[in-house]
Amino acid sequence: MNLTEYVPVLLFLLVGLAVGALCLAMGSFLTPHKADPAKNSPYECGFEAFEDARMKFDVRYYLVAILFILFDLEIAFLFPWAVSLREVGMTGFVAVLIFLGILLVGFVYEWKKGALDWE
Repeated sequence: MNLTEYVPVLLFLLVGLAVGALCLAMGSFLTPHKADPAKNSPYECGFEAFEDARMKFDVRYYLVAILFILFDLEIAFLFPWAVSLREVGMTGFVAVLIFLGILLVGFVYEWKKGALDWE
């Protein structure tokens, strides 16, 4: 095993860590440490904050976001297939039909479980 092959990888990691540390150090030195009145004033909404910013959110927000990302990414996999439809032939077409079938089963399952219902 030749260790000289790993020098570029180690150099890349060291430079990445140094850049990250440098950015954090510059941020802590260059930012003002006392808040001015403009920073503490209401922003865009026009009224003072009446609750803590760390209040709990309903889990449905996260569930809908995760489901959207999941199905959005799965649909994004159809674009390369559509571009190369002539090259993949009947095998690729059947594979995508299986993929869409699995996607449809997942969608029907979440619909029946009520994950898409908003009350």
